[in-house]
Amino acid sequence: MNIESYFMEATYLVASILFILSLKGMSHPETARRGMFMAEAGMFAAIVGTLVGQHIVTWVWIISGLALGSIIGGWMAVTVPMTAMPQRTALSHAFGALAAALVGVGEFLVHASEMGVVTRGALGLEVMLGALTTTGSLIAAGKLQGVIGGKPIQFRGQNAVNLLIGVGMLGSFVFFWIHPEAVAVFYIMLGLAFVFGVMLVIPIGSADMPVVMSLLNSYAGLAAAATGFVLGNNVLIIAGTLDGFSGFILSVLMCKAMNRSITNVLFGGFGAVIAEASGDSDGVMREISLDDAAMQLAFASRVVFVPGYGLATAQAQHAVRELAELLEGRGVTVKYAIHPVAGRMPGHMNVLLAEANVPYAALYEMEQINPEFVSTDVAVVIGANDVVNPDARDNPKSLIAGMPILEVDRARSVIVLKRGQGRGFSGLENPLFFKACTTMLYGDARSSLSHLAKAVQQV
Repeated sequence: MNIESYFMEATYLVASILFILSLKGMSHPETARRGMFMAEAGMFAAIVGTLVGQHIVTWVWIISGLALGSIIGGWMAVTVPMTAMPQRTALSHAFGALAAALVGVGEFLVHASEMGVVTRGALGLEVMLGALTTTGSLIAAGKLQGVIGGKPIQFRGQNAVNLLIGVGMLGSFVFFWIHPEAVAVFYIMLGLAFVFGVMLVIPIGSADMPVVMSLLNSYAGLAAAATGFVLGNNVLIIAGTLDGFSGFILSVLMCKAMNRSITNVLFGGFGAVIAEASGDSDGVMREISLDDAAMQLAFASRVVFVPGYGLATAQAQHAVRELAELLEGRGVTVKYAIHPVAGRMPGHMNVLLAEANVPYAALYEMEQINPEFVSTDVAVVIGANDVVNPDARDNPKSLIAGMPILEVDRARSVIVLKRGQGRGFSGLENPLFFKACTTMLYGDARSSLSHLAKAVQQV
């Protein structure tokens, strides 16, 4: 080995350590920022090591790619709002997976006949996982952005069609694995993988997006790990494996938080529901005025804010923090109840509230806050629906029966901030809105919270 190779291996070792430490750091909100910096440093070290340790045919494409990628990445970092982070993350999954698939196609065109059985198998997995993750992530981004409807897209015999496409894709993979000269079969596998990614995500409703995002993250990581095996690149193997398995574990945790299995998420079509699936929702939603809501909050002893996806769409994270600070100035104890699948990606509410400088100590997980609702004077639900739906606890026939919820209906008073009387992405009616303890404050959440803050000041 020459000095360049030693340098490359040393930087790969440093990068791998940084990736592991970054994953540990991102496991807790207080250390998440440091974890991200470690991940960035690790990726920089891996890139530098690769450029030094490999023979570069021409620097023109390398520099052009670095410049273009940096411009696009910088533009996205500056212009994409925190509320659009789920769809931006989905696009990142798509770009990373497409890169893995393209590398695989390039290696197939140049070296397929020279590869051993194990390497060729890794190549097939790399291309297959990369292709289906690319289209699946693009569909997820479209659903999250509203370009594609959030409700599940289903048709008769859909699971059978998906099974046929999946079998054809896997069959092509096995045939290519055995017969590397079968160029046509390789491209059939590639095409079927692209189609399978679309078919895998279109029947999934927006309410299940946290699980889908975790799964796509896992697929992208496994594609990167397979790329590492094909190229003989240790840092890609380590980083991809960490990404793949952490994403899968997170998907399992998300499903547990929803009391659902991964197969139920992928093939259950949650969101294509009818009104009869809900429990007793007789009665009317009682509207509350701003002045009455401000009065309740100003003279409360304990207030719990429950953020949901409506907080993100209204970009109301700063407004809720300002209202909370006003209440705390009056001696009110303020807490935030965080459901693990609130929003459209894992940790969505944590990210938004952290961006508004809400102290992490004020954020309480579901298991911590649920026992405290009985002693809470006012629970303020901001754009949340399914995660506070008591049907999950009380109605065995509900499609979300058994899903752990934030039990806000046990509070003395509940104020729900909603744009209107719609059912949200899941399509399920929420009996909470009809309970005697609940009142509705209609309008844009950011505007409502800002007006509430002004009204509290005048009490």
